[in-house]
Amino acid sequence: MDLQPIIEKFRKRAGDLEAELSQPAVYADQRRAGELARELQRLKQVLADHDRLVRLQHQIVENEQLAGDAELGELARAELPALQAEAEKLTRQIQLGIIPPDPNDSRNTIVEIRAGTGGEEAALFGADLFRMYNRFADAQGWKIEIIDVSPSERGGFKEIIFSVTGQDVFKKMRYESGVHRVQRVPATEAQGRIHTSTASVAVLPEAEEVEVQIQPEDLEITVCRASGPGGQGVNTTDSAVQILHKPTGLIVRCADERSQLKNKTKALRILRSRLLAQKQEEEQAKMSAARKNQIGSADRSEKIRTYNFPQNRVTDHRINLTIQNLPAILDGDLDELLAALMTDDYNRRLAAAQ
Repeated sequence: MDLQPIIEKFRKRAGDLEAELSQPAVYADQRRAGELARELQRLKQVLADHDRLVRLQHQIVENEQLAGDAELGELARAELPALQAEAEKLTRQIQLGIIPPDPNDSRNTIVEIRAGTGGEEAALFGADLFRMYNRFADAQGWKIEIIDVSPSERGGFKEIIFSVTGQDVFKKMRYESGVHRVQRVPATEAQGRIHTSTASVAVLPEAEEVEVQIQPEDLEITVCRASGPGGQGVNTTDSAVQILHKPTGLIVRCADERSQLKNKTKALRILRSRLLAQKQEEEQAKMSAARKNQIGSADRSEKIRTYNFPQNRVTDHRINLTIQNLPAILDGDLDELLAALMTDDYNRRLAAAQ
């Protein structure tokens, strides 16, 4: 890969940013100024790494030329492995720096799991997915908070919405968006036949209030009596909240808390995140007609993964990766899967940056 054309673009952009940041007027918008400063810092780091790489490459050429020298050859040959290793490390570091960081990577995340085709078995599979993510979050040191849940008769979830907070949550969880398919013999199947069921997963970066402005007149808020398990308080208090966002038609319902105010607050969190995701998807669609081919697109209609119990395998269809250890994955061991998805995503983005 020829880095030079990209490096020249970076030098020009860094110069433009320095000129812009030298103007006092830019600091009237502190948020914008911060974004520009962070971009400049990233560009400077890439340029410094590239300058160091050029010096290393020159030194490697000199050592290779001296390798046959009677007096200095042994020393030159001894230095070569370390110089080459450092050059490889810097090259990889520069390639990583070339790809602009996703501003969503460090965000907290809202995850929505919904049972799809398969009736009660799909709801039970939704519960399995929630348990998988719960175990994975524990291993990452993340915190999960249930926002809303609609249980099924046999202990599954028709729908469950929860937030995940911690470091680099969206960076890893984004690859879970899509349709998950399970193939197994349900507990309710008397004749041992394998059934196929699905559950959809939506992973939304959580929006801040300043990013998504919601006007009160755009909302239609209704309250009603919550239903389902939860004790007497749930059944006797008008605490469930449903919010309709009139401009988009989005509807959010939350009944997990006994407090109407808490349910309203949680519902607004979900609404903001859905609106942010919608806005970002529209912007990305305008920028790239090929967006749907990218890993991490939140296309919930796309079947992304199959969990096959009889064959003890999990197959991710986006990268054609099969792992023969289904129990470990359902127990939250997603590291191998996510590492492969992130590598594939990185390679695609690197190719697009050239």
